[in-house]
Amino acid sequence: MVLKQISKVEDMPLELEDVPKPEPSYGEILIKIYACGICRTELDEIEGRRVPKLPIILGHEIVGRVESLGSHVKRFKLGDRVGVAWIYSACGKCSFCLSGQENLCADFQATGCDVNGGYAQYIKVKEDFAYSIPERFNDLEAAPLLCAGAIGYRALKLSGLKDGETIGLFGFGASAHQVYQIIRHLYPRTKIFVFTRRRGDTPSLLAREMGADWVGETGEEPPEKLNRAIDTTPVGQPVIEALKHLERGGRLVINVIRKEDLIPQMRYEQHLWYEKEVKSVANITRNDVQEFLRIAAEVPIIPKIREFRLEEANKALLMLKRGEYHGAGVLKIE
Repeated sequence: MVLKQISKVEDMPLELEDVPKPEPSYGEILIKIYACGICRTELDEIEGRRVPKLPIILGHEIVGRVESLGSHVKRFKLGDRVGVAWIYSACGKCSFCLSGQENLCADFQATGCDVNGGYAQYIKVKEDFAYSIPERFNDLEAAPLLCAGAIGYRALKLSGLKDGETIGLFGFGASAHQVYQIIRHLYPRTKIFVFTRRRGDTPSLLAREMGADWVGETGEEPPEKLNRAIDTTPVGQPVIEALKHLERGGRLVINVIRKEDLIPQMRYEQHLWYEKEVKSVANITRNDVQEFLRIAAEVPIIPKIREFRLEEANKALLMLKRGEYHGAGVLKIE
């Protein structure tokens, strides 16, 4: 499914085409794709908030099996089940890469954005940027772990949460409902407050079903101040709402590639005073993915899945934009 120009998601812009099968070269593996998760970042790419290299095959939550090997491949063998995430490559030589911050590398390449991704039957990738998938998960369950779950895990690490503190999750979609499960596993004494667009919407019902300590509407006063907050929403208003509800010295982590609108004007006394912090999430490292897959298998984290066929990618993306399903959408590749 190929994107050829920036467009509105409503225009159904992805086109089903036959393209040449990739050939793996030195250190690369060719993966036959069985599932690819659908991420909100694809909405940003289609509509130009994160401009991709065009034409492009989108998709960066990829699960498949190794079909062929380039030369000097050592980590994987034919038939191994592997995953590919947002990080397609980094230079490996700059100060960021050498300090474990390859997500900040100036030569960072994003799967399905800078290079062709997983809305297809095949992808090639350097073996060092592929991951073994735990047997605990089937292909469809594993796909959302590779971005929504892993980037949520990075956001949680950046929040500095300690067991027993109170955290607010603004938005409760594909990423946040996995973050919720990590918190329950790693920080059992922590209270989790969930803020969604409106009372009774699908994400709020899911949060209640999963046992959140409090569920409210963004803009509503929670029962107590938040020590930490993670924002996974596509809009600006939750940022100032989260800052307003932060305890002194609290930290907000913004876990989204691009906002669809501006963050409203802040008041220093109300939103930023008392050493409150704002931290953004930029991309992801291989270590994040590897750590998260191990933890996800221990919990185990089972994402809520809505299955689509590859040809239904336009429909699935439009439904995601409109909030017409909860959890994570996944393309099943025949």
